[in-house]
Amino acid sequence: MQNSSHISLIDNENVYDTLLVKSATVLAFDFGERRIGIAVGEHLLGTANPLTTIDNESNEIRFQRITELVQEWQPKLLIVGLPLNTDGTEHAMTQLCKKFARRLNGRFNLPVALVDERYSSLEASQRLNESGIKGRAQKTMLDQVAAQTILQSYFDAQA
Repeated sequence: MQNSSHISLIDNENVYDTLLVKSATVLAFDFGERRIGIAVGEHLLGTANPLTTIDNESNEIRFQRITELVQEWQPKLLIVGLPLNTDGTEHAMTQLCKKFARRLNGRFNLPVALVDERYSSLEASQRLNESGIKGRAQKTMLDQVAAQTILQSYFDAQA
């Protein structure tokens, strides 16, 4: 995955606190219309781990599950992968991800960083292949490993 040179912050309530964020848990999301992959990481350690995948099209159910995860992990920053064309231009899914990020910010009053996610699913699939998980067996894990890839690229860019 490319170094995440494309990072923008959504923080409508101006709650981003660098010291707090740098010592806290971060949740990352690989947003899709059907599935949302979620990863968790610690800023101090700079490592990301796959957490879960929400497989439901209902926004109510999706946000109910995200609320549970936010309550459980108490993150101080949320990351959302921003899908872009290979040339860096936006497409329809880019707008849906931005809307999702704004909703996260509004609902949880947490800053949300949008991170370039180009090639994250491809990299996630390659990682799973290397782990011996191939083909259809990847389906349940691919989105959360893609979220892990997005979060790790964010940590790497901060280092």
